Amino acid sequence: MTYDIEKSIEVLSRTPAVLRAMLAGLGEHWTHTNYGEDTFSPYDVIGHLIYGEREDWITRMRIILEKGTARPFDKYDRYAQFEESRGKSLDQLLDEFEKHRIASIAALRAARITPELLSKRGMHPALGEVVLENLLATWVAHDLNHISQIAKCMATQYAEAVGPWVEYLSILKSPVTKMDAGGAARRRACSEFIA
Repeated sequence: MTYDIEKSIEVLSRTPAVLRAMLAGLGEHWTHTNYGEDTFSPYDVIGHLIYGEREDWITRMRIILEKGTARPFDKYDRYAQFEESRGKSLDQLLDEFEKHRIASIAALRAARITPELLSKRGMHPALGEVVLENLLATWVAHDLNHISQIAKCMATQYAEAVGPWVEYLSILKSPVTKMDAGGAARRRACSEFIA
């Protein structure tokens, strides 16, 4: 599929409702458990998505549009949620994410991105030159990746209970994505602070 802003907004605008439908009102045994050592819980994912709304997609879009490759993106803190979500309920995080996503979509529409602007270049600190289309397409794929991650985490809670049906459940056999050592240390530090 060729990148299209309106098709992207179809997904981006639905993500808050999808996450709310998946997680609101569930016990912490679903929302605060992970799917393996040094992996995100659903609660962690929502905090990560909030940080992305504030510091990644629209911020980097504006850098590309205003500065091009002359001003590299700031390094993205993939683990900021451990400090920033501390003390907040999942419902608070879902509300916060929805508020930020509405603002992000409004900013995306206000930017009036043309096909020519989609090819405008920016500078990622690790990946090098990227184009605006890459960034905006990644935003959609990132949402879907984390929705899948939440589903995997929840399914994993019954990995043993399903018994022999595990053979038919690819969600329980797919590889686990672990945090790097820095992220794992930050999570432990925040967990120790709460205890």
